[in-house]
Amino acid sequence: MKQSATTSHAMPRRRLKQGLDVSALGLGCMGMTYAYGPTDDEESLRVIDRAIELGITFLDTAEVYGPFQNEELVGRAIRGRQDRVVIATKFGFRFDGAKIVGVDSRPEHVREVCDGSLRRLGTDHIDLFYQHRVDPQVPIEDTVGAMADLVRSGKVRHLGLSEASAATIRRAHAVHPITALQNEYSLWERGIEQEVLPTCRELGIGLVAYSPLGRGFLAGRVSRFEELAPDDFRRRVPRFEGENFERNRRHLEIVTRIAQAHDATPAQVTLAWLLQQGDDVVPIPGTKHVRYLEDNAAAVRIRLSEEDLRQLDRLAGDVAGERYRPEEMSLVGK
Repeated sequence: MKQSATTSHAMPRRRLKQGLDVSALGLGCMGMTYAYGPTDDEESLRVIDRAIELGITFLDTAEVYGPFQNEELVGRAIRGRQDRVVIATKFGFRFDGAKIVGVDSRPEHVREVCDGSLRRLGTDHIDLFYQHRVDPQVPIEDTVGAMADLVRSGKVRHLGLSEASAATIRRAHAVHPITALQNEYSLWERGIEQEVLPTCRELGIGLVAYSPLGRGFLAGRVSRFEELAPDDFRRRVPRFEGENFERNRRHLEIVTRIAQAHDATPAQVTLAWLLQQGDDVVPIPGTKHVRYLEDNAAAVRIRLSEEDLRQLDRLAGDVAGERYRPEEMSLVGK
């Protein structure tokens, strides 16, 4: 019988170094309104309700997810219980209607976006406010300075960056303490281990791992490229395309074999691996289905052996295809 999550408030906690207390697993809300095919607001609201019941109270959203719709949905879900959750949201893009037309981290835009996010979320403060992508046209000191003003005004509690380079992280942290870096990190994306993660640990910055299940691939939830919805953004992710998809199936085979030995699911093993990378690592698997949420939540009960970890470590560096297309890769690691 596979591991299951049925007990309320069973989720352990993790304390990021700047004093932000979060659930050991968070919930990525992006797919509820954006990027992963058809949406269902009522089911998504049920997912957030169930997450809170299970003690998964670290909710991740962003203005770009929709845009704006995701923050509104999360705001609906937490109405009347804002004090029970930790809300993280992100800024950093410029829009023409619903279309992204560039990045924008000018101080005046930072302040404008914060006010909009507060309104959509229906709260008086944001627990963790990230710069979503570094803006090469604006010195990081200016952007973080504006973010720090929001902390001083009480609108924001903690600051974060996403997909920033080690050098940028250092410069930002010198202006105001950075609580968390959000980066893609999983069994098939480990580039941050070379320089970025050591820098975070030196400075006392926690890591929030997005796409911890390889966008569902390492959970075994995508068996064929053709089954992806026409508007699913994974159709333009190189790792899901053509021969790359078939080559990457070897990863899933190894994860599945270890999962069977633990009477667990591939998703649970993939998340358990991340949880064992350090107490400063908080995965935020996304889902818009209650059954997947409960499956993911049970990962905290699994302890992988040293031999399991050795087998999984062999996957590093053996992934076919980039994680984004070139135009999107140009925005990361800045």
